[in-house]
Amino acid sequence: MAVAALPYWRLSSFYLFYFALLGSTAPFLALYFDHLGFSPARIGELVAIPMLMRCVAPNIWGWLGDYTGRRLAIVRFGAVCTLLTFCLIFVSKSYAWLAMVMALHAFFWHAVLPQFEVITLAHLQGQAARYSQVRLWGSIGFIIAVVALGRLFEWLSLDIYPVTLVVIMAGIIISSLWVPNAQPAPGNRLAGEGLVKQLRSPGVLAFYACVGLMQLSHGPYYTFLTLHLERLGYSRGVIGMLWAVGVVAEVLMFLFMSRILARYSVRRVLLASFLLAALRWLLLGSFAEFLWVLLFAQLLHAATFGSFHAAAIHFVQRSFGPRQQGQGQALYAALAGTGGALGALYAGYSWNALGATFTFSIASLAALAAAVIIATRMQEELPK
Repeated sequence: MAVAALPYWRLSSFYLFYFALLGSTAPFLALYFDHLGFSPARIGELVAIPMLMRCVAPNIWGWLGDYTGRRLAIVRFGAVCTLLTFCLIFVSKSYAWLAMVMALHAFFWHAVLPQFEVITLAHLQGQAARYSQVRLWGSIGFIIAVVALGRLFEWLSLDIYPVTLVVIMAGIIISSLWVPNAQPAPGNRLAGEGLVKQLRSPGVLAFYACVGLMQLSHGPYYTFLTLHLERLGYSRGVIGMLWAVGVVAEVLMFLFMSRILARYSVRRVLLASFLLAALRWLLLGSFAEFLWVLLFAQLLHAATFGSFHAAAIHFVQRSFGPRQQGQGQALYAALAGTGGALGALYAGYSWNALGATFTFSIASLAALAAAVIIATRMQEELPK
């Protein structure tokens, strides 16, 4: 496919809105539940529910996408149903009702990204190194959301929070309508092999175990960082800017990932990402009251998400044949969801009982365990 044929802005606009929604939920969802009066344990459970849906939904939708080939239709259907089911939040704010809303909207939301990743990679045939250039617009959407909402919630009540999410969900729907469809090109490598056989390839299961551990380590970060910083005396506007600092670092990393992956193996990039994640969680748990330490820890988001995610997508793409791409991406999302849900749950239960330092220390150990696994179980492969 010629470079000129790449629908760059159409693909990028979808990532912009999709990750703007993540930028609206990751820093502020727990804050909203705290505003409604829920305890840390209940907040951890409510935040974990969408992550648990990520364990199930991507595999169902991934199988359907591979079976029917209608991935773009699944993306659009999932985007519409995400908005419709989330609107149920305006009916009641009880714990049981919110748990149902979290489960329903997440079931459809998590149908969207793995299928869209396959569509994007299909458009990028012959120029896969440009994936990071497309994906960085998701990071830009995240930045816009965290900065804008951080300022907004300094001026207005958190009661308007659900309305802001509905607006962004509408943007996801609109952006999905002008994306052209594409299918993975047939290839010889692994083309006829089943998913289970591909999972038995060297290093694949170890990789997926590390995905789960990495996302488990992010549990305290995504669930309680905003509350942690607010109680240390940071304003919501400053907290939004600090979240943005991390994603700016992520954007810069995406810009250089094609060069990094051309020079270093996926194994080395993943190993460095896990080791820096272990350091980051220790800093956030023990020294977040020092602004310069906090800024450095946020810059490490370039490794704990940026280089990790780009290397992971690259690994999945090369490890699965064309007919299993959707399931491979879905399994990546599912394992990430499993780890994220477990991370949110343990963080919710340990936050009050054991404190922030101990909770983030557990996260650091999880990232360190991932580093050990990837160092000992994944074979070194020189970049191509």
